[in-house]
Amino acid sequence: MAQLISFSTRTFDVSKETPNPVNPIFGEGVLNWIRERLTGTPYKASKPEAEDWGWYITVVGNGATYMVGASGQPERPAPDMDWIIQVHKHRSLADKLARRNKMTSDDPLVALLGGFVRGEQSFRDVSIEKDA
Repeated sequence: MAQLISFSTRTFDVSKETPNPVNPIFGEGVLNWIRERLTGTPYKASKPEAEDWGWYITVVGNGATYMVGASGQPERPAPDMDWIIQVHKHRSLADKLARRNKMTSDDPLVALLGGFVRGEQSFRDVSIEKDA
């Protein structure tokens, strides 16, 4: 199960992003914004890397490892964009078999990221939901 954080904003200048060599999907700027916000928290993040569905970082902290992805498409009139941040918690095979270490609705990283997004006045239409 993943958790999804969606919002709309014109905050990120996608013309300054590194081109995604797989698909022309944006997200590097959002992940760099997240990395900056994680400074001073128990979480450490890798540099963004491209993927066919957008961009991702690995976030480690509080005894857990996550893949945090971001993607944006200019579906609104420019420069507004709709963004999706997806958070996946890594679980070992043993964790899956024993049904432990699952992503929960009160996951601390998702709560932290949700607080960052909700705290930005330039972000609109914020939604946080589980992806089954």
